[in-house]
Amino acid sequence: MSELDVEAVDEIDAPTGIDAAEYVLYGGKGGVGKTTCAAATALASARDGTATLVVSTDPAHSLSDTLDADIPATPTRIREEIPLFAAEIDPEAAVGDGPLGVDGDAFGGMGDLLGGDGMMGGGGAEAGDPISGEDGLLGGSMPGADEAAAMRLLLDYVDDDRFDRVVIDTAPTGHTLRLLELPETMDSMVGKILQLRERFSGMMGNLTGMFGGDDDDVDAEAGIEDLRELSDRIEHLRSILQDPGRTDFRIVMVPEELSVVESERLLGRLAEFDIPVGTVVVNRVMQDPSEVLGGDVDIPGPNHDDCEFCARRWQVQQEALARSQDMFRGHDVRRVPLFAEEVRGERLLGVVAACLD
Repeated sequence: MSELDVEAVDEIDAPTGIDAAEYVLYGGKGGVGKTTCAAATALASARDGTATLVVSTDPAHSLSDTLDADIPATPTRIREEIPLFAAEIDPEAAVGDGPLGVDGDAFGGMGDLLGGDGMMGGGGAEAGDPISGEDGLLGGSMPGADEAAAMRLLLDYVDDDRFDRVVIDTAPTGHTLRLLELPETMDSMVGKILQLRERFSGMMGNLTGMFGGDDDDVDAEAGIEDLRELSDRIEHLRSILQDPGRTDFRIVMVPEELSVVESERLLGRLAEFDIPVGTVVVNRVMQDPSEVLGGDVDIPGPNHDDCEFCARRWQVQQEALARSQDMFRGHDVRRVPLFAEEVRGERLLGVVAACLD
């Protein structure tokens, strides 16, 4: 594995600043420690005066516990002494405002024509449905409303002047990939809706019954404009996610066979979307923290000599680490040790940040 370049040990309790992109996304299988890594990165980032927002899009929120703070659904400053902001996105609440940021009917009066709520919820569209079915106009049902809501809120945070860096604790792998697919799906959907609109534009006088009258027609026109704007914003977000100078998607894994396989799959899928992966974090490694950090630190570690369980687990981990070594060649690989206690609060988050930087 790669050698770690970390801060001096006497500084790890209060690391200041990080060498990271403007947007840092932590992704991987559920339960590997993405929230811990995101919280540690954001905390270290804010300590040098960088206005930093850390966002959780994982439905199973634990960011509040990790940072030991009450975190609402909208960006809120959670530290007075440093510019650290946080938000835990509640997809269900966000959907209540319109999954794509348009009040009421997300399609501006065309919702019934285009398949209604069933399409947005990922259900109700059947094969043969002329609009949202498998062979229909939109080529299949939309992703779930939770992914749509998360994408809508991420769009709101892009280029937000309040924040110099945004750190995102993503949902588990499957949800993350659906989230990354949404821009392509939305671009296709917007294009087809506009094509449909143009096709019917010369016939609107004879189709008022289908659209419900003049008022609904006005709503539909407004909805089309909203979708045009949304398409532009999604394209902008995609360009940011694909720019290695601005975005670093960091894969988090644990040194176990299944996690290695999952991470390999995620790396391949991200490559399909041209999403740059700069860093791979191997979390919960059964090494002494002093070995990982490259100097003495007063944190207990595993006893490989006298603890048979520790020795066996370390052997299993070494096999997984060896397999992943070639797989992640060319990426910046960081190790984070397995701690004897839960990573919660600023001291241990500082140690994690030192391992990541």
